Amino acid sequence: MLQHPHDISPTIFRAYDIRGVVGETLNTDVIYAIGQAFGSEALDQGETSVVVARDGRLSGPALSKALINGLLSTGIHVINIGRVPTPVLYFATHVLGTTSGIMLTGSHNPVDHNGVKMVIKGRAIYGDDILMLYQRIQERKFCIGQGLLTHEEMLTRYEERILSDVQLKKKLTVVMDCGNGVAGVIAPQLIKHLGADVHELFCEVDGNFPNHHPDPSQEENLSDLIQMVIRKKADLGLAFDGDGDRLGVVTAAGDVIWPDRQLILFALDILKTNPNAKVIYDVKSTRYLAEVVHKNGGQAMMCKTGHSIVKAKIKEEQAAIGGEMSGHIFFNDRWYGFDDAIYTAARLLEIIANDGRDVASIFADIPNSCSTPELKISMEDEEKFAFMERLIASADFGEDAILNTMDGLRVDFSYGWGLVRCSNTTPYLIVRFEADDESGLAMIKAKFRKHLLELDSRLKLPF
Repeated sequence: MLQHPHDISPTIFRAYDIRGVVGETLNTDVIYAIGQAFGSEALDQGETSVVVARDGRLSGPALSKALINGLLSTGIHVINIGRVPTPVLYFATHVLGTTSGIMLTGSHNPVDHNGVKMVIKGRAIYGDDILMLYQRIQERKFCIGQGLLTHEEMLTRYEERILSDVQLKKKLTVVMDCGNGVAGVIAPQLIKHLGADVHELFCEVDGNFPNHHPDPSQEENLSDLIQMVIRKKADLGLAFDGDGDRLGVVTAAGDVIWPDRQLILFALDILKTNPNAKVIYDVKSTRYLAEVVHKNGGQAMMCKTGHSIVKAKIKEEQAAIGGEMSGHIFFNDRWYGFDDAIYTAARLLEIIANDGRDVASIFADIPNSCSTPELKISMEDEEKFAFMERLIASADFGEDAILNTMDGLRVDFSYGWGLVRCSNTTPYLIVRFEADDESGLAMIKAKFRKHLLELDSRLKLPF
């Protein structure tokens, strides 16, 4: 138990979740207090039970025990579903008689990190709600009681639900890279049971992540998958992040299909049966997404980056689907509106298997551009938000530029766009560029390079 509330670092309370370094800002005492705060808030909102799960990290068993004990100390009923991907935790909140859950996960962060993702009464906890949990801890505003602990096995129910929803009209050959993350406990067998041939790569759960970092948004983490897809002559390659809520996709030719282009494909499929559907996308996504959605009768709506933010926006707008460039895709037409890379993979295979064309031809019809992946500029958390304010205040990109400050600074030109925003989870600025051609891309990069270096000439820019 924390000796004093000030022993907990406010830096772990992030925009979308709580994350810290185990042994530094995060330990069993801190996690126990988070359990007390979360359980108390859930009870105050009228909930009587909460689902708990953990990913495959080495710190998971000890931290999970502390989290559960913290929850139980408030008097709330705890349903422990064990080591499962984050989407299985979300799924459990839809089928176990409670709409609240807390997932112990470090997601795609380094080996020594961990944290929690949370939902109360079906609503993702982020922003001010997370700060409110910190305030509860500071004030020791906890409910006191003795909760009941029960256990449920959810992987079978989750798999059966997906198999009842998704059917493949032909057999596909898939290479699957789980990055030694917790998706390995369910994704390979589920995709096999759908009828696909699966070649497994790093599907054993290992919290040391010995082969590569479990983050499919970074191209270097996809190199093993690309090589095996080509070697096996597979139809598709699928990569999962550490907790199974983000998906990376590789074609038979070894080309990476970034999530914003995946979202175009999914939106087009949904619009066939749901003509006027709303599609939510984040500020890092391709401008072609809105064009294609509008052209096909749908409504495209941009929002801030962040899995909790996109999820909340989907619920608010009753959108059929949403997604963000980092790989979170949220189906809300035949699924529950939460980010689920495993279900997304199943839907992708369904679209491809039912299309009749090969994968390359399917994606060739999705508009493409010259673009960069997400690039990172190292900057300490204490500095980056003030730097961003200075950048926005000094921004002058010419008369033809349209400035969007919804989330950082996105500048749209007639031939493309550039974006700089603060990562809310890591000590970086995130940068991305897109243009019609290479020369346009070079021009946009040059404009941003000039502005960034004028503010700080010491920056090491990755472009």
